[in-house]
Amino acid sequence: MENSRGSEAAPDQSCRTDPSCYCQLGGVLELLSRKHAIQVICLVGEIGPVRYGEIETAFGEVSSSTLSTRLEELVEAGYLAREQYDEIPPRVEYDLTMTGEQLQQRLQPLLEWAVIHEEFEESAA
Repeated sequence: MENSRGSEAAPDQSCRTDPSCYCQLGGVLELLSRKHAIQVICLVGEIGPVRYGEIETAFGEVSSSTLSTRLEELVEAGYLAREQYDEIPPRVEYDLTMTGEQLQQRLQPLLEWAVIHEEFEESAA
């Protein structure tokens, strides 16, 4: 797998007002809207490199098949790197790629907003 550690292109100013530019978000949003995808990106970013068992423990009630599928999808999309070590017992670690790090940085303001919004909703109730 190639690790996308390169320079980041800024979107053209005209793209901000052109609705067709937002079509590029489709694939990213489709993946990130899947159960636990955003949480996996954020968790691995905070504590990575991390082993499968650590991720599973952090999520608690997530099924093994869902977690395994999500990890595979995030690796395939280039957001996570999977490193398998030839040891007994076998050891596999996940870490963010540069693209995954960039995504996590962009998710952080959304997460901060969600916390503030939740606190506001709780105080209004």
